[in-house]
Amino acid sequence: MRKMGKKIHKTKMDIIAQTVKSGIIKSNLIPMCAGLTLALYTYQIDILNKSIEILLAFAGSILLIGAAGALNNLYDRDIDSVMNRTKNRPTVTGEVNPKKVLWLSILMSILGLAFLAFTTYLAAIIGLIGLLFYIFPYTMWSKRKTVYNTEIGSISGAMPPLIGWAAISSDISHPAILGLFFITIIWQMPHFYSIAIRKQNEYKAANIPMLPVVKGMKRTYLQTNLYILAITLSSFLFRSLSIGLVIVSFFLGLIWICLSIIGYKRMNSEKWASFMFVYSLIYMTTLYSTIIIYTLTRQFF
Repeated sequence: MRKMGKKIHKTKMDIIAQTVKSGIIKSNLIPMCAGLTLALYTYQIDILNKSIEILLAFAGSILLIGAAGALNNLYDRDIDSVMNRTKNRPTVTGEVNPKKVLWLSILMSILGLAFLAFTTYLAAIIGLIGLLFYIFPYTMWSKRKTVYNTEIGSISGAMPPLIGWAAISSDISHPAILGLFFITIIWQMPHFYSIAIRKQNEYKAANIPMLPVVKGMKRTYLQTNLYILAITLSSFLFRSLSIGLVIVSFFLGLIWICLSIIGYKRMNSEKWASFMFVYSLIYMTTLYSTIIIYTLTRQFF
């Protein structure tokens, strides 16, 4: 009992990291890197010739994603205070001043866009679109108003690979980056639906209209499988680049569909959701890692 009542001491760095959602920053740098290395490989560009652009792309992405996370925390203080997984955020507990969070977000946004603009203007424009889309259509409107909030928020969540590609090349019409972009969009629905099922009571308490809360488990299951099928078929967009990437992506999606169907029949909804959540992480980690390793090794061998 004493352990549960013990207050956790946070350093200033801990508070800043939680305010800008450092975990989300780290996870979004992986798809950004995948898009970047994919462009280097596609256009046969020596990585050393783009070292400055690569550093600027990482710095700009870190700042923009952090700014978006801080603004989201700032705006969502009321609903965050209701949910167990968010009630200890510094913006909720008062460990950080709201005005300071706002000014920090503005400064990070300006610097992030400036860094990306020094790579290509397109990278900065894509970064700005992702930031604005996350703040206005998602955080300030759809998250609280519609069951399609996940779909709307997925647009901004899929910007990192586009930013990485655009930092190297202004041509974002190549099937390879379109494939990665579409997969990143679609992947977010099964991933966040599984979270919503596991935290269903918290979302209900906060009046957030997540799909499982509003439409129920059966609809969520069917919609999840449709999105996973779409992810699997999107694998063929890698065909012009590498048949190996097509095979890896396709079989990762095929395994996901099979696990979903089998797991749904044998598990209760919460266990199925936890199972799906874990595999969604395995899927994306494997796919992004394969792309990064494949494109980088082809650079040197």
